[in-house]
Amino acid sequence: MMETFRNEPFTDFSLAPNRAAFQAALSQTGAELGRSFGPVIGGRRLATGRRRASINPAKTDQVIGWVDQADPGLADEAVRTAAAAFEAWKRVSPDARARYLLKAAALLRRRKAEFSAWMVYEAGKSWVEADVDTAEAIDFLEFYAREMMRLGERQPLVRLAGEDNELTYIPLGVGVIIPPWNFPLAILAGMTASAVVAGNTVVVKPASPTQVIAAKFAELLEEAGVPDGVVNYLPGSGAEVGDVLVDHPLTRFVSFTGSREVGLRINERAARLSPGQRWIKRVVAEMGGKDTIIVDEDSDLELAASAIAASAFGFSGQKCSACSRVVALEGIYDALLDKVAERARAIRVGDPQQPDTEMGPVIDAHAYAKIRDYIAIGQTEGRLVTGGGMGSPDGFFLEPTIIADVEPDARIAQEEIFGPVVAFLKAASFEEAIRIANRTEYGLTGAVISRSRPHLEQARDEFHVGNLYFNRKCTGALVGVHPFGGFNLSGTDSKAGGRDYLLLFTQAKVVSEKL
Repeated sequence: MMETFRNEPFTDFSLAPNRAAFQAALSQTGAELGRSFGPVIGGRRLATGRRRASINPAKTDQVIGWVDQADPGLADEAVRTAAAAFEAWKRVSPDARARYLLKAAALLRRRKAEFSAWMVYEAGKSWVEADVDTAEAIDFLEFYAREMMRLGERQPLVRLAGEDNELTYIPLGVGVIIPPWNFPLAILAGMTASAVVAGNTVVVKPASPTQVIAAKFAELLEEAGVPDGVVNYLPGSGAEVGDVLVDHPLTRFVSFTGSREVGLRINERAARLSPGQRWIKRVVAEMGGKDTIIVDEDSDLELAASAIAASAFGFSGQKCSACSRVVALEGIYDALLDKVAERARAIRVGDPQQPDTEMGPVIDAHAYAKIRDYIAIGQTEGRLVTGGGMGSPDGFFLEPTIIADVEPDARIAQEEIFGPVVAFLKAASFEEAIRIANRTEYGLTGAVISRSRPHLEQARDEFHVGNLYFNRKCTGALVGVHPFGGFNLSGTDSKAGGRDYLLLFTQAKVVSEKL
C-alpha cells in the first residue's frame, strides 16, 4: 500500500556530516563543469552547432556548460515527436505512469546534494535555497504520483437504476512546458511531472539561464525509464522557438511560469486558431507578483522583521512570492524599519559555494541592470535606508536594499522588480493598509503580522491574494500544504501542489451504458 505523502525533509547543514557531504557534491559537480548538452527529441541527442554558454552568476568567467540551441525547425519536430509518442503513452495506466514519477523521486532523493550543487553553480543559490529547491522537486514527483492514482480510481457518481455510468479523466495531448529560472528544478519538475503523469507528452523549453539543470532533470527522467518522446528537451531562445511551440496546431496546452508580459503574450497567441487545430488550447500561467506584508500596531516586531527579511531577501528577492512591499501602521513604522534594516545589513552576501553565504548574486546581467535601475528610481520616490550598492565585481551581486516613505502609486510600489529591494509604506489604519495592499494589478502572496483576531479575520475576507499568510513570511509554500497560485495578473490561480492541479491537464469523459 502506498505510504501517505510527506514533504521531503530539508537538510540540516549545522551537522558536520551534512556539510561535508554537500562540500563533496560541490567538488564533484565542479569537476563536471563545461560539458556539452543539446536538444533531446524522441530520445535522440542532437548537436545543432549553435552553442550557448551557461555561466555562473557568482563568477561570470566560469562556464557551467555549453548548450546547443534549437531552431524553429527542431521546435516543430519536437511537437510532432511528442504527438506521435502520445498515442502510446495515453494508453499507459494511471498507476503505471505514477510509478515512473515515484522512481524519479527515489533517484532524485539519492542524488539530492548533486542536483542542489548544480543550482549553486548555475542559479547562484545558497546551500539552503538549493536544498529547498531540490526537496520541493521531490515533493512534486511524489505528490502528483499519488494524485494520479487517486484520479485513476473509479469516480463517484449518483447511481441510476438500469444504467452503468463511469467518469474517467483522460489526457489532453501535447503540452509545451516553459518553466522559470528561479526555481530551476522544483518548478520544472512540478510542471513536467503533472502533465506527464496525467498521460500527456511534452516539449520542455527551459529558461535560458538554467538550461543545464533542465538537461540534468531530463537525464533523470530517462534514467527512471520514461519512454522516448514523452519528455522532449528543447533548449532555445524564446524569441526564436517560443511562438512556434505555442502556435503549433498539435499543441494542446501551454504550462508557463514567468513574467507577466510573456505570459499575456502566450495567452493571446494560444487563443488564436491555427490551421489544422481541433481544440481550444489551455493555458496554465503563473506570472509573478507584487507581494505585501502588512504589519499591525500590536505586532511582535521581532517576528515581523524576521519574516520581512526572509521574504524580501531570500534568494536575492528572486521569487514571485517575495515581499517587495511592507505596509506598516504609523505607530510602529519607524521601529519596524530600524529592525528590518538591522537584519538587512547583517545578511552575508557572497559566493554561494561558501556555506555561510546567505544571499548570492542575481541571475544575469539583464536582471542586474534592471534592478539597479529600480534602485535609482526608488531613490527619487523614497528614502534609501540601507543597501543600494554592489558587491563583488566577480558576479552579479547587489546589496539588500530598503527604500522607505514610498507612496502607494510609486513605480517601486507597483512594478515587479524581482530583486533584493523592498519598499516601506505607511498606513494610518488597518483598513488603509488593506486598501494599499490590494492596490496592485497582481495578487499572488501576502502576509499579515498582527495579534488582533478581528484584523486577521478582516484580512482573511478582504486581502485579495491567492496565498495569504498570517504571522509568518510570505514565501516558502510547501507542496500539499500550501497549494500555490495567484489572482489578477499573477496568473490563472492554478494552485500547484494542490489536489485539483492535475485536472488542468486532463479532460473528463463520461460513458453511460443502458443495462
